[in-house]
Amino acid sequence: MSNEYHLLGSTGLRVSRLALGTMTFGEAVLGSHDWGADEATARAVFDCYLDTGGNFIDTANLYTGGRSEELLGKFMAEGGTRDQIVLATKFSAPVSQDNPNLAGNGRKNMVASLEASLRRLGTDYVDLYWLHSWDRLTPIEEVMSTFDTLVRSGKVRAIGLSNIPAWYLAKGQLLARARGWEPIAALQLKYSLVERSIEREHVPAALELGMSVIPWSPLDYGFLSGKYTRGADGPAGEGRIQAFKDLGFHQPPTDQHWTVLDAVREIAADLGRSPAQVALNWITNRPGVTSTLIGARTLAQLDDNLAALDFDLTAEQSRRLDELSASEPGYPYQIFDLATRSPNLAVSARPRSFRD
Repeated sequence: MSNEYHLLGSTGLRVSRLALGTMTFGEAVLGSHDWGADEATARAVFDCYLDTGGNFIDTANLYTGGRSEELLGKFMAEGGTRDQIVLATKFSAPVSQDNPNLAGNGRKNMVASLEASLRRLGTDYVDLYWLHSWDRLTPIEEVMSTFDTLVRSGKVRAIGLSNIPAWYLAKGQLLARARGWEPIAALQLKYSLVERSIEREHVPAALELGMSVIPWSPLDYGFLSGKYTRGADGPAGEGRIQAFKDLGFHQPPTDQHWTVLDAVREIAADLGRSPAQVALNWITNRPGVTSTLIGARTLAQLDDNLAALDFDLTAEQSRRLDELSASEPGYPYQIFDLATRSPNLAVSARPRSFRD
């Protein structure tokens, strides 16, 4: 992996272009599927990622029932690596199954979740604290004011949102600016060659309001790794797709998705690369993307992913992937597209970065 670091949002935090997701750290069962990694494998993945120059590690209080955080804490303590890592964790998942106030995004759960995460991680601060998912209940004013308090306490360095509507992140960022609170540094969103819906509103908002985009599931639960084939009931092959499908997270691929995968395979063959590397390379070079989350159950998977930025797609290959994977603009964007195609309204435009 290239030792290249980008600033996270409008902060001074420098993060590597590939971030290590640790959802698989710790033996776990998702639905009826065993998908976690034992301690020895998790340690090997952790050490390899750091050895290749990675510094951005992401976890959550939910992952493997807290075991992911515990293992990270153990690995950092034994290796003395805490200060070289930009460490991120998340809240929203219930801290208690019996207390309704220890779930969601209210202040009580935000603080309780952070304290529990710090204990498991064996540290007195996290570099980035994520809201894991919108709970559709808590006012954004409460979330943002609590974030600000946690930053001022020294227990959190930067803040981010994940799995939220675009209007919600915009309101939160504008509130922070108006009231002098800690601004949102980053957005962790599902984004890949077969899931580009965030390009309608989330990515433009991030570019306009000074937030980094951190894609999760850039391989669409492994679909873009190329190891699946068309089956009568969806993708056929061994992997995590079935586990997430059983839980309702993974939707059956469309004909367009299979067309995109065919193109990814062809480009990978032309370049002498794996399909996963091509898909990761494409997403990491999208406008607004600062770092892309990768996850691995095995060291071989990690090694393959870490080499995803060691080459360049040609302009023609990028154009082909862009066109094949494009999503419908939807209302009202198709109106804007029609208007700008008018000879009387033609303008030139380019993707903007908030650092322009």
